[in-house]
Amino acid sequence: MTSRDRVTSPASGVPAVSWLYVPGDRPERFAKAAASGADVVIIDLEDAVAPARKDEARANAAAYLRERASDPGDVAVHVRVNDLTTPRGRDDVAALAGLPGLDGLRLPKVESAAVLDALGDCPAPAYAVLESAAGVLAASAVAAHPRVAGVALGEQDLSAELSVTDVAALNQLRLQVVLAAAAACLPPVPMSVYPNVRDEEGLLASCAAGRAIGMFGRAAIHPRQIPVIRRAFTPTEEETARAAEIAEAAERAEREGLGAVALPDGRFVDAPIVARARRTLALARHLAPPTA
Repeated sequence: MTSRDRVTSPASGVPAVSWLYVPGDRPERFAKAAASGADVVIIDLEDAVAPARKDEARANAAAYLRERASDPGDVAVHVRVNDLTTPRGRDDVAALAGLPGLDGLRLPKVESAAVLDALGDCPAPAYAVLESAAGVLAASAVAAHPRVAGVALGEQDLSAELSVTDVAALNQLRLQVVLAAAAACLPPVPMSVYPNVRDEEGLLASCAAGRAIGMFGRAAIHPRQIPVIRRAFTPTEEETARAAEIAEAAERAEREGLGAVALPDGRFVDAPIVARARRTLALARHLAPPTA
């Protein structure tokens, strides 16, 4: 995997839908997180860990990565290190670089592309989290950095800094990052965590709003949120049927050697629409409930 590869579910090839944080100082939860149904487990060395336990958390993460190297399974494991502008963050990277069980590094508080040069020779794909006004303004440069495999927003810190309480204003910030990721040919931007783990309806509604502006997937802070996130990003029956119609028309055009794809109702669609339809079908297959 190169630093520009998309994060995908190994079984399906579709982008990751759910990303579950687990505190680095709670190693007894690592295996449970991996069995939660999340596509990516993020061992957190940053906000979820008290300063006095950060060295212990780093050691726990390294030990777990070594253990899983021989049998990684279907779940990707990332580590959120501390701020790369601090000695602790750079020490985190140095301790984890090259460990075979590490599928990615999640980098908090990124505010410039230059910060990413601190990764040095670490081969793990890097995922930059933009959590400040400076970070959002630098989104295009960060996303274009050759070490970056994906970007995301840290919405709680960002909203606090800007005193943003209006969802419409937050959506403008989200769109800036969505645009930067798309321009850099990165995966869709996953949504930030939803802090109320008991509010499933609120989580669903929030996911729907993010999905409508081009975001895809979401980070979680509790396993109970994973099924809700998967449901929120599962294509509807109508979307799946529409995608199947477009894919079938494209296959028919390819068999007949036609350049244009015509739908039964007389409308024509071009290649990007066909590609999107095929992605929708792949996602629907991946997220479909298991059959008895």
